[in-house]
Parts: sequence; structure tokens; C-alpha cells
Amino acid sequence: MRITDMNWMQVEAYLKQDDRAVLPVGCTEQHAYLSLSVDSLLAEKVALEAAEPLHIPVFPVLHYGITPYFRAYPGSISLRVTTYLNIIRDILDSLAEQGFRRILIVNGHGGNTPAQTLAYEWLADHPGVQVQWHNWWSAPRTWAQVQAIDPVASHASWMENFPWTRLPGIAMPAEQKAPVDVERLRLLAPQPLRDLLGDGNYAGYYQRPDADTLAVWQVAVAETRHLLTTWATPGPSLVDTKETP
Repeated sequence: MRITDMNWMQVEAYLKQDDRAVLPVGCTEQHAYLSLSVDSLLAEKVALEAAEPLHIPVFPVLHYGITPYFRAYPGSISLRVTTYLNIIRDILDSLAEQGFRRILIVNGHGGNTPAQTLAYEWLADHPGVQVQWHNWWSAPRTWAQVQAIDPVASHASWMENFPWTRLPGIAMPAEQKAPVDVERLRLLAPQPLRDLLGDGNYAGYYQRPDADTLAVWQVAVAETRHLLTTWATPGPSLVDTKETP
């Protein structure tokens, strides 16, 4: 259930019988021909679909993340690492103060991972609270499903092309884009990176049949829900879902 659809009294009542919450975090950055909000849309939607049957509240997605390398693409907004970590810390502080003890962060953007280290630090000062950091797209079962369909999949390729991340009237290229040299990209400033990367797709087809992407989605929702349904009694630990890089 969305926190947006609750008032404070309903949250207070919820906390008397459960202490779980879900925080989706995303980004606003280029995704080739797809929406600039791909990472936010997907993180929030997988969180909502996973949590809804369990009646666990899902907080509004954090739409901005860490993406300095894409700043030469108009519409891409990057927070400084220190800014982002302070935001995450403040959110965790508020949740813990109010009585949430099991917090699942559903992350949709690889650049946000410095906050995972921040969570370890934060937990040292908050015994009795658990945080799980979940990169939904690269979690073991979801990534295995992607690889089973087409191993050439990456940023802004078919694996992020869902009916809810496409834009009306925008046609997708039909070809399979050859992989870019990611190690070289990591050495470049924003404009040279754009010059080398082009439209923004890292590798792979721009679109596959919806049956393929929906198969990935079903696994992703089930895998995320599994984290919520198998969560043990709160304790002072951060659980890493052992994502595939």
C-alpha cells in the first residue's frame, strides 16, 4: 500500500502490528529512447507490486540519484554523493524514530550503491533495526531470467523496456547495439562519454517482445516479495541480497 494513500493515524495503527516498510530509490537520467524516469518507475512499481498483497507500506520513490557521467544528456539530474547520502540517512533516521524496524530499500539505479555502504554505517548506531538493500534488476533470480532470455542486456536496452517505461510515439531502433567499452566510459567526462556512447544504450536490442520482459518482471516481483515474507525478527544487521554486478 502506498504511504500516499494513508494518513498518519493509519500509519500509527499499522506500526502497532508490523514494523516493515519499503523505500524505492531511483534516478532521473538518460535511457536512450525510453523515459528519463526509467529507474524510478521500475523501482517504485516492483516495490508496490511486491508489497501490496502483504499490506506493507511503500514510501514515495526518491526520483534523484547519483549519475554525474550522464550530465551531458539533457534532463539527467545528478546529486552529489554527499547530498545523496545525507538524504538517505535522514530518511532512515525518520523511519527508525517512528518505529519501523525492517526497511527494504528497493534500488533501481546502479550509481546509488554508495548508499549501501552508508546503511552499514547507519546500522551501527541503530541496534535493533534491519535494512535490506535490493538492486531489483540484478538480484540472483531476476538476473538469471534476463540471461536466459538474452545475455546481451544492459542500460537502456530491452531489459528496461517495459510498457510503462516507453514513451508514446517513439519508435525503437530494430538492431542489436554492439557492447560499448564500459571500462573506457568510466574514464571519461560527461561530454566525451556522450560522444562515445551515442544514444545511451550500452548494449543489446532496444526492445524485445513483451512476453520476454514480462517474464523478467514476474520473477523480479516474486523475488522482491520473497525478501519481505522471509524477514526474520529484527536485529542489528544489514542483509545484502548478493546481487550480480
